Amino acid sequence: MPRRYRVGLVRVVTLKDEETLNKHGKVLMEVFPELEIASKCIEDQPYGIYDKESEEIAKPKILRLIKQFESNGFEAVIVSCVADPAVEEARKIVKIPVIGAGSAVASLALAYNKRVGVLNLSGSTPEVIKRILGSHIVAETAPKGVRNTLDLLTNWGQKEAIEAIKELLSKGVDIIILGCTGYTTIEFGKRIKQLMGISIPILDPVIAAGVVTLNILKQIEWR
Repeated sequence: MPRRYRVGLVRVVTLKDEETLNKHGKVLMEVFPELEIASKCIEDQPYGIYDKESEEIAKPKILRLIKQFESNGFEAVIVSCVADPAVEEARKIVKIPVIGAGSAVASLALAYNKRVGVLNLSGSTPEVIKRILGSHIVAETAPKGVRNTLDLLTNWGQKEAIEAIKELLSKGVDIIILGCTGYTTIEFGKRIKQLMGISIPILDPVIAAGVVTLNILKQIEWR
């Protein structure tokens, strides 16, 4: 029986439905059976993080959850948001690894060393992704009219996301980053490949965070 690593996962949107709360953890455990994921969400942010103001409001809540996970014996924490909110701050106050979905997916994309397109939730590409990828980003877009992660749960929001994917493909990208973990909730990467027959890699930020987390924990154990 392979060793299982206990990992906390922070959802940066307030969720009352247990199935939705645990969706990202379920995806991770399906892809990485060695990870045992427990999920918690921040309070009083039903629309999640969608701009700088909402990110700043969320940061102390995220830090509280990370500290809780550490005190409860978890071996690492994933912050399930591509903006990596509070990740740098958390690394200064806890001893366990803290992995942000944004830096994880950007680092994975960098390994491909190709022309990257980013499908954001709204607005421009998060700074952490821009900082890592730099000139490798050749196109970025977002679904028209989508303002927050809840819009991705609607039929119209998903149709607009499909149109945005078509726009990225028309610009000759070699790889696409899903620039919001809300796309993981609807398994958009898997669905879009099946629906459109896309042959280029589509990188899911939550799965990318799982790749990084598992490898960090294995490195720690190996030392």
